[in-house]
Amino acid sequence: MIKLVYWFVLLVTALMLFASVWIVVPAPNAWLLPFGVGSPEASPVLLVGSLLLLPVAAIRAKQIGVARLALVFALVSTCISLVPIAQIPSTLTRFDAAMASIPLTTQPGMRAQALDLREVFKPREPDGAIVTRGMEFAKPDGVPLTLDIYRPTTRGRFPVLVQIYGGAWQGGSPSSFDWFARYFASRGYVVVAIDYRHAPAWRWPEQLEDVRSGLIWVAEHAPAYSGDPTRIALVGRSSGAQLAMRVAYDEAPSSIRAVVNLYGPVDLADGWRHPPHPDPLNVRGVLETFLGGTPDQMPERYRHASPVTYASGRVPPTLHIYGSRDHTVEARFGRQIDRALRMSGNTSALLELPWSEHAFDIVPNGLGGQLSLYYIERFIAWALR
Repeated sequence: MIKLVYWFVLLVTALMLFASVWIVVPAPNAWLLPFGVGSPEASPVLLVGSLLLLPVAAIRAKQIGVARLALVFALVSTCISLVPIAQIPSTLTRFDAAMASIPLTTQPGMRAQALDLREVFKPREPDGAIVTRGMEFAKPDGVPLTLDIYRPTTRGRFPVLVQIYGGAWQGGSPSSFDWFARYFASRGYVVVAIDYRHAPAWRWPEQLEDVRSGLIWVAEHAPAYSGDPTRIALVGRSSGAQLAMRVAYDEAPSSIRAVVNLYGPVDLADGWRHPPHPDPLNVRGVLETFLGGTPDQMPERYRHASPVTYASGRVPPTLHIYGSRDHTVEARFGRQIDRALRMSGNTSALLELPWSEHAFDIVPNGLGGQLSLYYIERFIAWALR
């Protein structure tokens, strides 16, 4: 009976080790990418689980071989799970230094601290907001495009956040990252989450035109939903961040006061020519589907779609957030766009999470999700004042 128990302990420790190994080993394919994304963000949970298993395995480690193996698994899982947590203090120091040129504004309701490890263990409760879904804002070529509106439950005239989802330009919906929109709506913002047409049926620059149509709708209709169309910030993730930067950097209206770029592609030709290794999502295939060919076949289209092409002009202040272990849009692209903007005299700040993969904030209460939210809300409060 005791051996049977320790076979179960061995199974649990093996699962803990399997989950934790992706904290340090990049996911080689799309099937394992969820572990590469989620395990570093939930590393405190893996750490506690491994620590609880250690004494259980140690009790019989001398007598039972299975228990000894379980002890080894638990020890290795514990050590690996500590890696992101050990990096938190130095990361916070770097983030504060990166934001030194931006006077961070504190307002009631903001997160009191950048990171609370206790939050990793509990799901985020939905924040209070009035939500209106499925509002049609355009119908290009007969394709209905809709948006979702999140607004405070109180009365007033509030700044507007336009949220643009990611999905490799091939998928996603305005309801993506609902928690983020609810969070900001409950803290005095109107959040408008917009849609756009997807590749391969629709290729660049149709997506850019759709985002522009969304901004026109916001300018005309935001007041009816308590929004102030003269104070807008764009928040984009991955492909949505490429669209946010691209529309904001090229003849953006003065109402766009800020851009938040979460792991967005900035130089698409370079991304095709030097894909990540490993490459779980096939970056070249994604770009060819979006743009209709390779950089050699479509050089002007790649240049036109790349935000870095427009970084030399006067652009809104931008906050860039990337994961150092991103194997879809590598962190070097964040450094590239940040450097280009700074050299042009623009306000730009780059935050790089050393343990994080692409789309790290899909785990809202994870380490990267908490840290990014803390700095995003202060940056937006400063930019929209």
